[in-house]
Amino acid sequence: MNEQVTNILNQNITKTAKIQQLLLLGLTRRQVADLVTNGNYGFVQNVYKKMLEAGTFNHQPTAAILSEIDYTFNRRFGIEIEAYNCDKHHLACELREAGINVVVEGYNHDTRDHWKLVTDASLSGNNTFELVSPILQGEAGLQELQKVCWVLEYCNVKVNNSCGLHIHMDAADFTIETWRNLAITYRRLEPVIDGFMPSNRRNNIYCKTLSNISESRIREAQNITQLRSVFGNARYHKLNLEAYARHRTVEFRQHGGTTNFTKMENWIRFAANMITFAQQGMVNAGCQLSSIPFLTADQKIFFKLRTKKLA
Repeated sequence: MNEQVTNILNQNITKTAKIQQLLLLGLTRRQVADLVTNGNYGFVQNVYKKMLEAGTFNHQPTAAILSEIDYTFNRRFGIEIEAYNCDKHHLACELREAGINVVVEGYNHDTRDHWKLVTDASLSGNNTFELVSPILQGEAGLQELQKVCWVLEYCNVKVNNSCGLHIHMDAADFTIETWRNLAITYRRLEPVIDGFMPSNRRNNIYCKTLSNISESRIREAQNITQLRSVFGNARYHKLNLEAYARHRTVEFRQHGGTTNFTKMENWIRFAANMITFAQQGMVNAGCQLSSIPFLTADQKIFFKLRTKKLA
């Protein structure tokens, strides 16, 4: 898309014509204003309104006609960090010293108002554990998570191929359209996402592919109960809809185990932005990383470098 934008900007045409082409390409009005009118949003908005009135967008792909989307991260979320190489009670002491409210518990699926350290029989290694967050929210939640990661690094916590990182995103406000858009968007982006995930997270028994679930069946679902049935009422998909029944969340299960905050943050923002985008539409089939509409330029660079590293 960057090459297309450059070509449009270099054409010997009026500002209005450039604005029209960039809007049809899928750029937001704010992006177009920064590129063409030195930030004059009102001028771009007037062009946009005239295009709407003329029906210019009627036959454009979904991604090109979405209203400007606010990707401010304020969604509630939770995280499950699977790891090993640290005694749970020692880790709990270090977390408490850092101001993190944490309790060592037996294995359970209950949501707490504190972090919990629990056992997980699926993990291999010495002193395995799962660290589960309480409900976090937006930027403040990320700041707390970063503090947790500092402690994990200090305690020399490690991960291996048996470990995963699971993200729960609040889904209480989802309509069935949002659910369908999210499922189809993830399914269409799965080859891209697989590229920046470790090979053992591309299709294993704990995060199964969505490629075997047909888009037509997803589209036919009239409510979340029907859509869960399309997924076989199974929780071990990369996108876990069963989490809605217990927690009113959707779970993103694909990320490999990590204690690295930068990796966690970028995946959390990826998931949150995908949800925000799904509230208005879905990506086009065959969408490549460079064309994902809900990622910033920096996020695209991050995931591109991860893809190159894991190739």
